[in-house]
Amino acid sequence: MDTPRVRHTADQETEFLVVANRLPVHLEAHGTAEPRWQRSPGGLVSALEPILRARRGAWVGWAGTTGDTPVAFHDPDLRLHPVPLNESEYRDYYEGFSNATLWPLFHDAVAPPEFKQAWWQSYRQVNQRFAEHTAAVAAPGATVWIQDYQLMLVPALLRERRPDVRIGFFLHIPFPPPELFLQLPWRTEVVDGLLGADLVGFQLPGGARNFLQLVRRLHRGESVAGGQPTPVLGTVRLPGRTVRAGAFPISIDTAGLEALAHSEAVRERAQRIRHRLGGSRKIMLGVDRLDYTKGIDQRLRAFEGLLAKNRITAQDTVLVQIATPSRERVEHYRRQRARVEAQVGRINGTFGQVGRVPVHYLHTTVDRTELAALYQAADVMLVTPLRDGMNLVAKEFVAARPDLGGALVLSEFAGAAHELPQALLVNPHHLSELEDTMAAALDLEERERRHRMRELRRHVRERDVHHWARSFLSALSEGGHGAVPGESEIPARRTIVA
Repeated sequence: MDTPRVRHTADQETEFLVVANRLPVHLEAHGTAEPRWQRSPGGLVSALEPILRARRGAWVGWAGTTGDTPVAFHDPDLRLHPVPLNESEYRDYYEGFSNATLWPLFHDAVAPPEFKQAWWQSYRQVNQRFAEHTAAVAAPGATVWIQDYQLMLVPALLRERRPDVRIGFFLHIPFPPPELFLQLPWRTEVVDGLLGADLVGFQLPGGARNFLQLVRRLHRGESVAGGQPTPVLGTVRLPGRTVRAGAFPISIDTAGLEALAHSEAVRERAQRIRHRLGGSRKIMLGVDRLDYTKGIDQRLRAFEGLLAKNRITAQDTVLVQIATPSRERVEHYRRQRARVEAQVGRINGTFGQVGRVPVHYLHTTVDRTELAALYQAADVMLVTPLRDGMNLVAKEFVAARPDLGGALVLSEFAGAAHELPQALLVNPHHLSELEDTMAAALDLEERERRHRMRELRRHVRERDVHHWARSFLSALSEGGHGAVPGESEIPARRTIVA
């Protein structure tokens, strides 16, 4: 598919835009009926949609279909601009370079990344199309906030077309150490793409430092120590402008989820869930995309270990595992699903009884009301990824527990662990430690459980998604358009202040 020629018209201009791989809605077919727009699942949509609606902005993204792409349309308080992808681009840009090259590379190579030239060419082509669509609808001087690893070339490509706009980029997944990133054959091109932004944001300070070290190594810039306050941790000085890098931990719409948790529908549904699972049984809950980085395998092995050692039984404890379908045409994900479902079958076959299976496994997408009810029904929430940029499920569970009930078991390799130290932190690679922590969570004394949850809720309330957005956009605004006084004094090479 050739890059479309998108005309810039005044009635399309928007002063605040989010650019992401996917729109917050997608076309979904229902039998023979016409496809309908449905809200898309996922943490990025949950985090960004309320911010964009509050600012009456626009969202540029793929509509989730490789057929005919609809024209721009309005959702309440939000203008949506679909970007077309054909089948080969979906395969090579999305399934290939984004999710079989970048995703595993950025998650500590938990699975080996694949490097294919055809995938890279498609990634570059699709990023160019996103940049052109964004340039066409951004008002003069607009603020454009580009999201995540699928679009890391867009900042520089957009700047070439629209040097008047202010550009922010936020990475939702971890940014790896330079030694790992340098494996990428197109490492310089990707870094230069990010340097098109005025502000590059990461979940944690470590990600920002990794990025600054990487720029230093790739461009042999001069390092100058000193004094950048958080959240902005360092600056790359370019000819005519600066690029700043910092840490901005993402969060959730806490107030919205709390209101949902207080609703009669959620409370009644939570009671029905508890009753159907056995009333007095303790409920452990996992809610994850079916992804090899989420630690579902390790979680199931630890749960199986507790059963095998008779520390729990199918009579007193049940694990509910929601595994949202994800990237099912990618080979790593097909193998992951087969492994998980085999584990569930083995556990239930070995330790189950008539009417009492120890694992309830659902390979499905769950709506927000059902999810809030599951959070309220759970005695223990298991969030045990091997590597995760943040993990909003941990924060959602906390927000959904105004009763101060439930214990949170949280991997120390999730970004959320840096913000939620009152959770029961665990190394999911250490199976005996994971078993012990899960058992401790089941037996946690009520006074300690309530104290931990009270502290967790305080943080999630104070640092919600609106705080995240204000923090990032304020830093982006403070950076201006990247103009640097005394431009002639700036050396042509990049200089990093970190």
